Amino acid sequence: MKVLMAEVNISEGKDLDLVEQVKAALLDGEAVDVMDINSNANHNRTVFTYKGSPEAVLDGTKRLAAKAIELIDMTKHTGSHPRIGAVDVVPFIPVKDVSIDEALVIARAFGKYLGDELGVPVYYYEDAATCEERKNLVRIRKGEYEALCERMKDPAWVPDEGPKDFNAKSGATVTGVRFPLVAFNVNLKTADIAIAKQIVKAVRGAAGGYQNVRAIALPLEERGIVQVSMNLTNYEKTPIHRVFETIKSEASQYGILVEDCELVGPVPVYALEEVLKFYLRTHTFSMEQLYF
Repeated sequence: MKVLMAEVNISEGKDLDLVEQVKAALLDGEAVDVMDINSNANHNRTVFTYKGSPEAVLDGTKRLAAKAIELIDMTKHTGSHPRIGAVDVVPFIPVKDVSIDEALVIARAFGKYLGDELGVPVYYYEDAATCEERKNLVRIRKGEYEALCERMKDPAWVPDEGPKDFNAKSGATVTGVRFPLVAFNVNLKTADIAIAKQIVKAVRGAAGGYQNVRAIALPLEERGIVQVSMNLTNYEKTPIHRVFETIKSEASQYGILVEDCELVGPVPVYALEEVLKFYLRTHTFSMEQLYF
């Protein structure tokens, strides 16, 4: 059976009634397997992760997006996480017996639906990118929603699908196909965002850290601490434990301890193999030893 996964990020993490309405829209059709729904009030963002047949995932994502576009008004949105739209980013991830090309068909069908049917400007990224500049999500979201109106006037940033003019209520959506990433956050026992920003420089690829790490520093105001929020874009080349140990070491230079960590959404089981081997020193461990 072909299995495709979607990780849909919407720009609402505080209004849980709204999130429930979006969830209901997702489930109102051919069944998909909902793996995780993660709402974060500080980020003001919810991530829906689900999988199923490519056709079921496409249809469910259309329903989810339509409801989110209907309910979310970006002119009123505030949150600590970078974003450019109500339905901010929609990656499709091949899981089983789905080729990259098949996943690209789904991503482009979704992008065309958003653009033609819902009137939302769309950018393709990662394996679906139409040019090198658009492969990287960080580049597409530069300046975030607040800069999008002016940015869309630049011929280099005309959307791939949908209206060429700014949609104030819904912003824009980024969609594409990518390798399974690990969303990994490390929370630090300090309220000093400057320290978190210095630590980010040690791990973020763009700042000379690990090539496969995207990282930003965020305040968690409700908890009175700060967070190093990361996407590990290739856990095979840059394993979780290596990034964590670097952050722990850098924090110790400021006399700061790690409060706790978060793994957001489903995690590929093979991403945990090196964590087990490193911390338990089980160098002969094999994932085939696991059972469910």
